[in-house]
This record gives sequence, C-alpha cells and structure tokens, in this order.
Amino acid sequence: MEPLVDTLIEDPRWDDLGLADLADRAVRATLAQIGVPTEGLTLCVMGCDDARIAVLNGDFRAKPVATNVLSWPATDLAPETEGAAPHAPEPGTADDPESLGDIAIAYDTCAREAADAGKPLADHVIHLVVHGLLHLLGYDHVRDGDATRMEDCEVAVLASLGLSDPYL
Repeated sequence: MEPLVDTLIEDPRWDDLGLADLADRAVRATLAQIGVPTEGLTLCVMGCDDARIAVLNGDFRAKPVATNVLSWPATDLAPETEGAAPHAPEPGTADDPESLGDIAIAYDTCAREAADAGKPLADHVIHLVVHGLLHLLGYDHVRDGDATRMEDCEVAVLASLGLSDPYL
C-alpha cells in the first residue's frame, strides 16, 4: 500500500497515541466515503502541542490561541455555491503524488476536549483528522448548507469506522 499520510511528530505524546495509524485510518475512510481514490494523493499531518498550534493560529488566522486542529489546503476545491459538492482533487502519480495539503493537531486541546466529552482520545483525534481533511477537500462550515453537508459526511465517515456521532 502506497504512503498516503506523512506524519510529522513534534510532541512525543502523539507517538504514544499512535497518531500515524489514526490519521491513516481517518484519511482512508474519508476518501472512501466521498469516493476519492487514494492513489496519487498525499497529505501531511503534524502532531504538535498547544503552544505550537497557538503560534500557527496566530500566524495564519490572526488568532494567537490554541485550537484543536488547523488545515491548509494545497488547492482550493471549495464549491462556488452553498450546499454544492466540492471539486474532486486531481491525483498525481505514485512517483509524484498530488498533495492535498497540511493538517496540524494539538495534543493538549484534543486531550482536554475528549476528557470533557467523556470519549476516548483516539476517537476524538480520528474525528478531528476527518474534519481537517474535509477542509482540505473543499468542505466548510461557514454557511448553513455547507455546514450540514460537512457534518453529515463526518458522521458517515465515523460510522464507517464504528465510531459514534460526535454531534449528539
């Protein structure tokens, strides 16, 4: 199986949780759910801490506070009209795969949110990687119709992995 997710670990707690495997499961399930083949695609998932993600959030969103997940798409795949499906990514080749973009996820915030919700940290991390990947694929939750489409997709992906609806 070709590499799909390049995982960069900045905080060793992510290694202990198995972020690389969780991210790969989440990405493959998401792409399968929306009918996008994995061949010729790649993305990077960085596991960091709250301090690092606060800097990234400040640099890229002018919000210098910690958040759970951030994403940077390589290509704008967002639809032009509300509620429409995003554009499909154009795959590269096995030797030169197309990058979908980058995701950063903060351990401290994720662990706190999972504990507050009474759910396993691994399940919450899978949800956040799915959420971040959907942003890379052009999904958004700014407009109501788009938010519904994105949430429905997240719930379906998580159900395919045997995980419960995070919005209940």
